[in-house]
Amino acid sequence: MIVTGPREAGKSTFCRHLVELARAAGRSVAGIVCPAVFEDGQKMAIEAETLRSGLRRQLATRRQAGSALPGISTRRWQFDPAVLVWGNQQLRKATPCEVLIVDELGPLEFERGEGWVAGLSALDSGDYRWGVVVIRPELLSVARQRWPAAEVIVVEQVAESDPAAQALARRWF
Repeated sequence: MIVTGPREAGKSTFCRHLVELARAAGRSVAGIVCPAVFEDGQKMAIEAETLRSGLRRQLATRRQAGSALPGISTRRWQFDPAVLVWGNQQLRKATPCEVLIVDELGPLEFERGEGWVAGLSALDSGDYRWGVVVIRPELLSVARQRWPAAEVIVVEQVAESDPAAQALARRWF
């Protein structure tokens, strides 16, 4: 399943709801979710949390306008290379599992061959029963070409108890 939607619509929160519902149904869950870190209502950082161990690390910080720091970055974010290595190690050992979640794959992975590249491999392996990947709307067509059989769920705004996640969990788990 491909989860997509605009920035800050709650795609990671939707994935977190799926994790909770899958675990409640007794399913083994693996992969990575990347919750946002907010300060004064502004998204200032992104964490990476491995779903098997619950370990969290700070993945990225908001890039300052005009800054040209070395390493891996996008227009908005500066990524910690050590956390990318750690996250890829976690994704390489995520399968086999029943539920695989990769939050998220974007321009780093699809356009530059960086980021969660092990997430692409894990999803391509098919060594899971249910797979969930978060994709930005602007990369949806690329993802659909790679995974043409995937169902697409559009997340507009996720509430604390998301009915769409609950409906999906009832259908899947």
